Amino acid sequence: MDERYSTPMEHNNPMEPHTTVALWDGDELTLWTSTQGVHPARATLAPILEVEQEKIRIISPHVGGGFGSKGLPHADMMLAALAAQAVPGRPVKYAVTRQQMFSITGYRAPTLQHIRLGARADGTLTAFAYDAISMSSQTKEFPEESTKPGRMMYAGDNRRLTQRVVPLDVPVPSWMRAPGEASGMVGLEIAMDELAVAAGLDPIELRVRNDPTTDPDTGLPFNQRRLVDCLREGADRFGWEERNPQPRARRENGWFIGMGVASATYPAGRQPGSVARIRRTTEGFEVSIGAADLGTGTWTVMSQTAADALGVPIGQVDLRIGDTALPNATVAGGSTGLASWSTAIVSAAQELRSEHGADPAIGAEAHGEAEANPAAEKFALHSFGAHFAEVRIRPTTGEIRLDRMFGMFSAGRIVNPSTARSQLIGGMTMGVGMALHEKGELDPRFGHVVNHDLAEYHVPVNADITDIEADWLDEKDPQAGPLGARGVGEIGIVGAAAAIANAAFNATGVRVRDLPIFGDAFLPT
Repeated sequence: MDERYSTPMEHNNPMEPHTTVALWDGDELTLWTSTQGVHPARATLAPILEVEQEKIRIISPHVGGGFGSKGLPHADMMLAALAAQAVPGRPVKYAVTRQQMFSITGYRAPTLQHIRLGARADGTLTAFAYDAISMSSQTKEFPEESTKPGRMMYAGDNRRLTQRVVPLDVPVPSWMRAPGEASGMVGLEIAMDELAVAAGLDPIELRVRNDPTTDPDTGLPFNQRRLVDCLREGADRFGWEERNPQPRARRENGWFIGMGVASATYPAGRQPGSVARIRRTTEGFEVSIGAADLGTGTWTVMSQTAADALGVPIGQVDLRIGDTALPNATVAGGSTGLASWSTAIVSAAQELRSEHGADPAIGAEAHGEAEANPAAEKFALHSFGAHFAEVRIRPTTGEIRLDRMFGMFSAGRIVNPSTARSQLIGGMTMGVGMALHEKGELDPRFGHVVNHDLAEYHVPVNADITDIEADWLDEKDPQAGPLGARGVGEIGIVGAAAAIANAAFNATGVRVRDLPIFGDAFLPT
């Protein structure tokens, strides 16, 4: 196999644009803003403004979506702070417009991927080469490392991976949900589907035959590699046995119907440095940590974690987050929030019980800090999953519709099924956008995105998502931390677009290697 794949420029579009209100009181600055990390944002802004960190307070209890775009400070924070210096004692608001977001708040850089696979007749890989190129800015380098999942996804002794970054006069790229993995698994999982067709194998069976026992990149054992379980159980739940491997074999009411599958993976990381404080109050326990809730359910899950660790009803927990006046917390990014912040909260609860007993006095308090996960030196820490998609395509017009989609995941212990399901389905929905809708059109003369609004930059809406569901294996990961839980915010998007592209091939026999998939790909040339 020797093929090339590409993914386009894609843009974060949270419902709440980036907005900041700044107020100077003497030499002290307060910012009310929308950020995925109040403490990391303060650490970035302080040296630029030449102000001590302790003199900056950032307040962000709620974040109206982010998807990575609010992981780093952008123009709104800086411009609001500078403008407010001109009118001391008066607040200044700067709101980034929807159009401005396409230039100054980050985006997913486009990628070109050249993948070559060599395999025996039984489909087992003998050679794997993955060469990727991504675009970055002359101003600041941010690589979209699409080769990351290729390092550890499948077995094979002979391997070569290269990642190159081309600096151009374009806006600065940044984080977008599962940076690297989301784009990288597009090429890899379509290539695996192509190999399955060439070898005459079921795509699931091909992946099972190339499932490694240890991490091909590091040689370390995996914490829990249950990709095969996700593929097998997901296939049963989805009805994979009804799939006809012959393209164009299923036609209903003038539509070609096809099914596709793709694997998913994402690192199971934990950031050190978060600190939690728990204080006994007259009404229960005040739990403070400067974490962020992007709409992911942090308020709920952290309250649950604290209640469980303290052994009290959740109604006795008063959770306080999103403020630099609270103890330090790492950024909500890389699907590390739950693992990082919960470790600090559990540690603080244990310390409180150890120092003050089962019934602490009013005012008693304790602190706990999340340290680096020692298991990271002994295990390759990853989550896995499998996406299944069914599409229908009208051959006369090329119109493509997603009929149904199902994801089965291995993500350790699921603390809150409602919020976890929401996050997984949200990621899968963004994968639908990758596959069928999203593409930033760059004016080559000026490096300017011309379709810079939601009228011309299309994202999935309710009418595009008819039947989508996610589930997970019942498990607990002892290497992941005190909860045994791994993050779910990003693994839902990884592989989702490839599953839809593979389903389109099964429906029509047309192999689309460049996203997004538009109807003209299926029309006669």
